[in-house]
Amino acid sequence: MNYLAHSFLTFTDGQIVGQFLEDFIRNRDRFSFPKEIQDGITLHRAIDTFTDSHPAIHEAKKVFTPLVRLYAGAFVDVSMDYFVANDLSLHSLAEWKAHSLKVYSVLNAHKQWLPENFKKMLIKMEQDDWLYNYREDWGIKFSIQNVLNKAKYLDKDIPVFEAFLNNKAFLQECYDDFFPDLLAHAKGINTLIQLDN
Repeated sequence: MNYLAHSFLTFTDGQIVGQFLEDFIRNRDRFSFPKEIQDGITLHRAIDTFTDSHPAIHEAKKVFTPLVRLYAGAFVDVSMDYFVANDLSLHSLAEWKAHSLKVYSVLNAHKQWLPENFKKMLIKMEQDDWLYNYREDWGIKFSIQNVLNKAKYLDKDIPVFEAFLNNKAFLQECYDDFFPDLLAHAKGINTLIQLDN
C-alpha cells in the first residue's frame, strides 16, 4: 500500500511516523527508534506482507504487468490510494482533509527521527497535500509519474496512468475485495502489538 493507506491504518501518532519511516531506513536501524515508532515499522511490514499475498492484489497487478513487469506492485499500491481516498465509508471528505493535516503535523512534530531525504519529500507532500489529493485523477497521475521517474529500468513515458484510467472499474472491484480484509488484519496486528507493550 501507499502513503495514504499506511497513514490511515495506524492507531497512534508514533505509528504514523514508523509507517512512513519504513521505506527510508535500513532494517538494522529500526531498533534505534522509540518503541511506538518501532511498532509503526512492524505494522507497515505486516501490511505489506498481507497485501502482497492477497488474491485481489494479484488480480490488480495484471493491469500493469504487461507494461512494467515486476514493478506492477508499486503501481497497484499507488492506485489503491485513489480508492482509499475516495472511500467515503471510511471518512467523509472533511475527515480525509483533517486526516491529511494531522499526518503532516505529526510528521513535522517528529522531525528529529526523519532522515534528510524524507524531510525534503515531506515539504513537497505537505505543500501539494498529496494525501488528500490522491482522490483526484491528477493526484494519482503525479504519483504514478513519481514511481516511473524513480524506477531505474523503466521508460518514463510508459502509459501507466492510461492503464489506470482504462481499468479503473476493475481496480475498484479489486479494492472492494481487498481493503476490508486489510483493515481487519491491521487491527489484529495492532492488538498483538499492544499486548506486547
